[in-house]
Amino acid sequence: MNVSRDDVELIELATRYQGFFRVDRYKLRHRRFDGTWSRPLQREVFARGHAAAVLPYDPVRDKVVLIEQFRVGALAAGLSPVVLEPVAGMIEDGEAPEAVARREAEEEVGCTVRRLELIGRFLTSPGGSSETITLYCGEVDSTQANGLFGLDSEDEDIRPVHWSADEVRRFLDDDRLNNATTLVALNWFARHHGDLRRRWLGQPQA
Repeated sequence: MNVSRDDVELIELATRYQGFFRVDRYKLRHRRFDGTWSRPLQREVFARGHAAAVLPYDPVRDKVVLIEQFRVGALAAGLSPVVLEPVAGMIEDGEAPEAVARREAEEEVGCTVRRLELIGRFLTSPGGSSETITLYCGEVDSTQANGLFGLDSEDEDIRPVHWSADEVRRFLDDDRLNNATTLVALNWFARHHGDLRRRWLGQPQA
């Protein structure tokens, strides 16, 4: 059977915490795969909002740009608090994900995005969070991504790092990466790199 939102009965929804993020408590029941209904369940959901992310790629120099920045979640998980990830930002009401991707590339690595290629939209942690990320690969001039970036008003401290396509493939295999969005972006890039570079450079199909 196909399960949809119509197969969920929302009994109660209440906000239990509102700060920098929000925590909502749901009381609900849902139709089970055998057609019966579950008992009422209570679940807390971390409501972070939705984000857009972009993997900047320079097809002329064949370089990917990622960023390093402090992440308290990594610290709480017992990992290095400096995380390697694509450029990303939260989508505000009325904003298009593409516009957020372009804006954040300017703010976080100083790059103007020319073309955007959609990689996909996915949930970050569906068991407890409503956040989705719309992920792109963006065509840039990587020579613009030098120095330190970030908005002082948001306490950002961002450092771009440049990787060649060959380095991307090696790093995917050496267990260096621990950020899901980075892994999704770079695995997509490793699969589509050749075709993407040919198209963005205007080269004929091999």
